[in-house]
Amino acid sequence: MNFTPVDNNGLVDGFCIIKSIDKKTSSKGDAYLDMMLGDSDGEINAKLWRYSKEQHGEYTVNALVKIRGIISQYNGTDQLKIERIRPVMPEDGVNISDYVKTAAYSGERMYNELLNIANGFKDEELRKIVTAILTDNRLRLLYWPAAFKLHHAMNGGLLLHTLSVVRLAQNVCKIYPFADEELLISGAVLHDIAKLSEFEVADTGIATGYSVEGNLLGHLAMGAMVIEGYAEKLGISRRTAMLLEHMCLSHHGEPEYGAAVRPMFLEAELLSELDLMDSRVFEMREAAAAVNKDDFTARIWAMDNRKIFNHGRKNLNNEPELF
Repeated sequence: MNFTPVDNNGLVDGFCIIKSIDKKTSSKGDAYLDMMLGDSDGEINAKLWRYSKEQHGEYTVNALVKIRGIISQYNGTDQLKIERIRPVMPEDGVNISDYVKTAAYSGERMYNELLNIANGFKDEELRKIVTAILTDNRLRLLYWPAAFKLHHAMNGGLLLHTLSVVRLAQNVCKIYPFADEELLISGAVLHDIAKLSEFEVADTGIATGYSVEGNLLGHLAMGAMVIEGYAEKLGISRRTAMLLEHMCLSHHGEPEYGAAVRPMFLEAELLSELDLMDSRVFEMREAAAAVNKDDFTARIWAMDNRKIFNHGRKNLNNEPELF
């Protein structure tokens, strides 16, 4: 977090966005706010104890605020105890876009690269369905995140994750020339397309929660439905549509991780492994970068409750080279 130190006792202040907020009751019966605050550098859990609407005001998700508080350790991770909080005012001269974590590459650049790749397919059916879905969803794809809280939960995160998996797929097919590269890339482009309907997302590119459809169906099933609908409209053969639908339904690998079925052909298995690889690399990098060299993170639920070690041998702030 880009907070400014106020003293040597952990007191800091600065601007940030409220990413999540819950009003709770302490063991003593007092109301308090449990928040996740974020900026372009990261995020931190924060508590506003003895909360009073009259004294502190009311706040919502995606509000830009100025805070002052003390950072301390709780269960091995940083936590902010808020002492002062207020909404940002015009005279502060700050822009909310400056406090939103954003992909290293512009949405336009990543989108155009994916569209160019799909336009170059020799398989006419794959070219038609992938380019049509990309074209119809362009505006949201430019800023949509890939997750609510986990990997690539940032402005442009969905395209960053998608293009990363596509690049992995292209290189894997150089090692395994017997894999169908265009089918694998098509699955990579489309595997998370229904996240456009799974999340509620603000104009800043921050997911504020799950939609009703996202909660009831999930992006794997909805992705297969998107493919089925476009296939019928474009006259794509049932066989091609079925292969793409299976890749959507199976890309989480195991039922315990949300997969409707396990991958049942080579390209579906490769997509599942590459998707998992990219998400875990991102999460491990983000976690390790948040602690000092030779330190461990707190246990991370998304990483099977592991602690991650920062050995310090490489600069974790280097961005993926996708172009």
